[in-house]
Amino acid sequence: MYRFLLTPRWWGINVFVLLAIPFCIFMGSWQLGRFEDRVDDHRDAEARVTSDKREAARPLDELLPVTKATSGKQATATGRYDTQLLVPDRKLDGKDGYYVLTLLRTDGGRALPVVRGWLPGDPDPAEVPAAPTGEVTVTGALQASETPGNNGVSARGGLPAGQTAAISAASLVNLVPYDVHDAWVTLNRGDAGMKAVPATAPGGTGLDLKAFQNLGYTAEWFAFVGFVVFMWFRLLRRELEFARDAELGLLPEEERERPERERQEPHERRETEPSSPSGV
Repeated sequence: MYRFLLTPRWWGINVFVLLAIPFCIFMGSWQLGRFEDRVDDHRDAEARVTSDKREAARPLDELLPVTKATSGKQATATGRYDTQLLVPDRKLDGKDGYYVLTLLRTDGGRALPVVRGWLPGDPDPAEVPAAPTGEVTVTGALQASETPGNNGVSARGGLPAGQTAAISAASLVNLVPYDVHDAWVTLNRGDAGMKAVPATAPGGTGLDLKAFQNLGYTAEWFAFVGFVVFMWFRLLRRELEFARDAELGLLPEEERERPERERQEPHERRETEPSSPSGV
């Protein structure tokens, strides 16, 4: 009854199954490893954010440009506050609100975006505390420029005057008449009673969309293993039922006399048969 397993057709099926299963398991394990690596990076990055806050602040110039190693480090800069902008659609402790962003004009010529704090509700310039006047020295966590559309950063345009969706040099250079550092600082303590905005882990180290894509690919590869095994057993059962019906004489006479290859692949024979001419 199982002699059909020795036919070339079933040799091909079995070889495919024996190669497909370990390949899918390998790919699924690799994707799972990628996800676990991202989880570890996320934990390490969060731990660095906490440890960096306890380190002594360093001058801003020593930490630029912002990298994964310098993101979250304590930075200090001296200058005078200038243009003030509001950053809408920012949550803190589960509440809707906005950041108060003020540009610090430093002696180096470029301005440093400084998030002085967070306020609840819709952006309202009348409720925002005025920035300190005169020369000030700020200390806070250094952050990389934001990318609109990533990590919860709004990408919508058409904001009212005095607002910006993202904290980045590319966005701010169109709003102020001077150069801006490709970085920003969030104060360790909120200014004028505002809540301080906590530092975040650098990009590429969190549980972002790519991390969950790895997890999704893992599930797909292991699901394909189950699909391959299911289809193999389904084909086997159908072949056994066909062989059993042949032994019991339940098949039509022409089916019993037809060679096994013709029974399994009848469409190949039909394709080679010449068609009768028409219209002659």
